[in-house]
Amino acid sequence: MADQEIEDAVERALSESPERNFTESVDLAINLRDLDLNDPANRIDESVVLPSGTGRDTTIVVFAEGETALQASEVADDVLDTDDLADLGDDQDAAKDLAEETDFFLAEAAMMPDIGRELGTVLGPRGKMPTPLQPDDDVRDVVDRMKNTVQLRSGDRRTFHARVGSANMGPDELGDNVDTVIRRLTASLEKGPQNLDSVYVKTTMGPAVEVA
Repeated sequence: MADQEIEDAVERALSESPERNFTESVDLAINLRDLDLNDPANRIDESVVLPSGTGRDTTIVVFAEGETALQASEVADDVLDTDDLADLGDDQDAAKDLAEETDFFLAEAAMMPDIGRELGTVLGPRGKMPTPLQPDDDVRDVVDRMKNTVQLRSGDRRTFHARVGSANMGPDELGDNVDTVIRRLTASLEKGPQNLDSVYVKTTMGPAVEVA
């Protein structure tokens, strides 16, 4: 359960956001300090499973063959085989469109070298290289988990943003998500909370409210 101060900050961010004719996302603005982000080793790149979900549809594409492909077809948005991969390798525009439309990629481990060769220059810079599926992984479980996953990625910027839900979720649900992200973030920082300057929560168009 989230800290009451976090939940109060979320509730304030929701209540102070003007009404819109669309469902706004709820994001964190995260400010780091005392980190040399020119060194890639210090950059944040974490996948976090949100306990209350992301509040939106997450697009997941799986590269797989055989039985894994059959199982993936039950839960993923699309399943691509080696022929599809080769086609994408020959059509960079289609590969770029797929990368922009897809939140997460999964791939059988055996296909990863081919994916790196065919699509590495497209997926790599976008931080969307597939998560490898091991032979004993249940692809359905992995896809279901990824539907509730967000990526924390700072790059070389001291300030970056991370989605924690949508404005139609309750303050308690959003508070749990915020708490989970902050805990995961501080655990990944070299000096823990000392590397965290501040964290603000806000809706897409609303005011920012400090939570940490």
